[in-house]
Amino acid sequence: MRLAEIVWIALLASADPSVAQQAPVQVMVVGLYHMNNPGRDMHDVKADDVLAPGRQKEIADIVAGIARFGPTVVDVEWDADTTTTRYQAYLAGTLPPSRNEVVQLGYRLAKRANLKTVNGIDVEADFPYEAVDAFAKAHGLEPLLAAADAQVGADVARINDVLAHGTIGDTLRFINDPSRIAGDNAFYRTTLKVGAGSVQPGVELLTAWYKRNFSICANLIQHAQAGDRVVVFYGSGHAFLLRQCVSETPGFRLAEPNAWLTK
Repeated sequence: MRLAEIVWIALLASADPSVAQQAPVQVMVVGLYHMNNPGRDMHDVKADDVLAPGRQKEIADIVAGIARFGPTVVDVEWDADTTTTRYQAYLAGTLPPSRNEVVQLGYRLAKRANLKTVNGIDVEADFPYEAVDAFAKAHGLEPLLAAADAQVGADVARINDVLAHGTIGDTLRFINDPSRIAGDNAFYRTTLKVGAGSVQPGVELLTAWYKRNFSICANLIQHAQAGDRVVVFYGSGHAFLLRQCVSETPGFRLAEPNAWLTK
C-alpha cells in the first residue's frame, strides 16, 4: 500500500463524526454581467442604465426572488475593505448612486435580509495572456485562439440579445443556466494547446486563472459556518469554477439560482 493511501485511510478513520452531522452550507452562485460597463473583459455585455425606473423594478423583483432562499451570508466581487466601507455607507444612506452590481444586487439583498455585513471575497491576480498570444502567433496557432475567442464573443452576443429584448431577470436566468455554464471554461482549457516542451504559456494562464478562482472560493468557504445559506454575486466567467469548488467541498451544497430568480 502506498504512503498516500495509508495517510488517506488514517484521515478518514480519525475524522470527527460530528462534522458529518452538521447542517450543510448551501451556496447559491449567481453569475452576473457587469452592470456599470467597466470594459475590463475581452468581451463585454452592453448594459443599459440599471438606474432607469424599469430596470430598477426588475432588480427589485430579482432581489425579492433570491430573498426567498433565506440568505444568511452575502459574498460579492469586491475586496474586503472596500465592501465593508461602502456597505456601511449604503446602510447609512450616504453611498452615492451606483450602477455596480455589488450595490444593485449584493447590498440590496443583504439589507433586505437584515445582514450587518457583506463579505468582499475578490482576489486580484495576474492574467498572463500576452505570452499565450505571442506563442500562438509564433507557432501558427492563431486560428485556434481566434476560434475559441469567437465562441466567447458569440456567447456574449446572445447575452446582449436577451438583455436588449427582455428583463434583467431573463438575462440572469440565461447566464445561470447550468448547460450554458458547462461550456464556460472551454476557452481556458483550449489554451493548454498553446505551448511545447518546457515553454507552456497556456498552462501558466490556466494555472493563474484557477489560482484566482480557488483563492476566491477559499474566502467563500472560510466565511461560512454550518447551516449558512450563502448567496455569491460574481461575474459569470467565474461561475464554472466557483460552482465546481462548492460542489466538491465536504459540507457544502450547491443551490441553483434559477430556482429562485423570478420570471
